[in-house]
Amino acid sequence: QAQLVNSGGGLVQPGGSLRLSCAASGFILDYHAIGWFRQAPGKEREGVSCISSSDDSDGSTYYADYVKGRFTISRDNAKNTVYLQMNSLKPEDTALYYCATLVSSCPGEDLDVWGQGTLVTVSL
Repeated sequence: QAQLVNSGGGLVQPGGSLRLSCAASGFILDYHAIGWFRQAPGKEREGVSCISSSDDSDGSTYYADYVKGRFTISRDNAKNTVYLQMNSLKPEDTALYYCATLVSSCPGEDLDVWGQGTLVTVSL
């Protein structure tokens, strides 16, 4: 069965860094556009970043304005994994982060397979 497993979250101080992982099993992740999303309690889901499939758009990327210059999305096809490198973290980045395959292309809000999410807390 197709599955995405998220990991890498945790507690980090403001200005710190984390690398989140989105590991796929049961399908080839590179064939899909992959988005990272986040949701904080009481807030709507936000699209953070997206990476296109190599077949579709040669791995082009998308970033929300509030993470440009701080976050980087990438693929490691040998590991069937997509990463989100998060630098210069701010308290307002605190949220549950999860990845998902997109039904179409980047950017998009129609999701297919979801990861379980990993919690990122940015605080002193």
